[in-house]
Amino acid sequence: MEQRILRDMIDSASRFVSDVEWQTAFRKLSMTPANPELVASARTLLKKLYALQGKGVISGQHDYLESPDEFSDKLKNTSGQYAALHGYELGAINNQSEQQMDIQRQGVVSSAIRWYGTGGIVALSYHAPLPGTVSAWSNVSMSLSNAEFDKYITPDTTQYAALIGELDKIAVYLKRLSDAAIPVLWRPYHEMNGGWFWWGQKSNFLELWNIMYDRFTSVHKLHNLLWVWSPNAKNEWCDAPAGYYPGAGRVDILALDIYDGDFKDSHHDELWDLGRGKLIAIGENGELPSTALLAKTQNKWSYQMTWGKLLYDNNKEAVIKAFMNDAFTLTRDEYAATRVSEGNDVHINGLLGQYFNNATLSGTTELVRTDANINFIWRQAAPAPGIQADLFSVRWSGRLSAVYSESYNIYSSSDDGMRVWIDGVLIIDSWVKQSGQERKGSVNLIAGKLHEVKVEYFENQGDARAVLMWGSSSQAKGVIPAGAFYLP
Repeated sequence: MEQRILRDMIDSASRFVSDVEWQTAFRKLSMTPANPELVASARTLLKKLYALQGKGVISGQHDYLESPDEFSDKLKNTSGQYAALHGYELGAINNQSEQQMDIQRQGVVSSAIRWYGTGGIVALSYHAPLPGTVSAWSNVSMSLSNAEFDKYITPDTTQYAALIGELDKIAVYLKRLSDAAIPVLWRPYHEMNGGWFWWGQKSNFLELWNIMYDRFTSVHKLHNLLWVWSPNAKNEWCDAPAGYYPGAGRVDILALDIYDGDFKDSHHDELWDLGRGKLIAIGENGELPSTALLAKTQNKWSYQMTWGKLLYDNNKEAVIKAFMNDAFTLTRDEYAATRVSEGNDVHINGLLGQYFNNATLSGTTELVRTDANINFIWRQAAPAPGIQADLFSVRWSGRLSAVYSESYNIYSSSDDGMRVWIDGVLIIDSWVKQSGQERKGSVNLIAGKLHEVKVEYFENQGDARAVLMWGSSSQAKGVIPAGAFYLP
């Protein structure tokens, strides 16, 4: 109801409002939860995901029903970091008895409660065996005709009763998470545009989705769920996702399952267009995506989730370490440290670095990444793959927070040119060819305030160096630390 009223208001007023007002109203519409009764903890998670969009990709790792912490812990041992999002499984596929399933699903619930307590995000997938059959993989991946499928979504049939019975069993464990105030990214019936699951490529798939949605929200009052719709990336084996989309009123996040390193810009852009402002994510991946690619042309992905053992089957340890320690990747500790204000502002450490393969900051950027601070002594090496060692330039932007309210000296040490603005005022202007020169400017900073900062740099030829320092009567001169900078 809330979404429809807001949409009608926007439609009727669109020709009379400014672009800014229109965009603000549209953003509010896209951020509206699918479930109007969503609990506070889930609303907070949704708000945080929107606030973080474009500022980095939230890392995720899936684990299996039988061992809910296995690969999450292995990832930490390999990279030194936990993924921010922990993906769990509620579907049983190994011929478990009812007692075994209960023990394993309770193990997932207990792990998820612990995980959320550490500041992480909980996601749940559901490989559902065909209702009324044994919980075996063959009954998940079985072929089913449209006519047979329709019996499961038609009330008063034996098959429909079996479906409702299975949904009610799963709801028990989701209710335990709801009682613990744990918000869940709930991802059922994924890859429905492919033909490898019993629910796949069905003309009436949307009815199946709606039955679960209504059963969980209206009957079981599961208002802790954010609904994740997760088709497979379009390829020769599956249909285009759009025909299976339940719509904004039944989906909070559109996630695309991407395998074989198929991280096309078109996958990202088409899902973004389909969602019309809704969150988008990589629901499953085998190979880890390139953070440089994500930052440059696919920065609307909110998170990614590597599927179970494919973390090691499809990625070398060096790649895993590099991905988890990249500035564009948000780990659990980094995600937990973010804070969102009432105005949806989010504060994340770092500076936005835009790198150009010319010395004039002109044309399109070759690389966009998050840099912790400005403390680079490249000498005659290139600053990053794809950036040339000579005749390049960088623009850093973000916000700066000081410890003391007083006058600060700001120092640049550069080879070659460098200039610095704080709150729009140019305090250092040294835009010349030079060799390791230090320049100084001064500015009054207020403790805790986020002051706008912009730094530009160019390298001509030979050695390259860019260092930004500060000092005051209360603070010794030194490189401005990573913790003092925040993304714009």
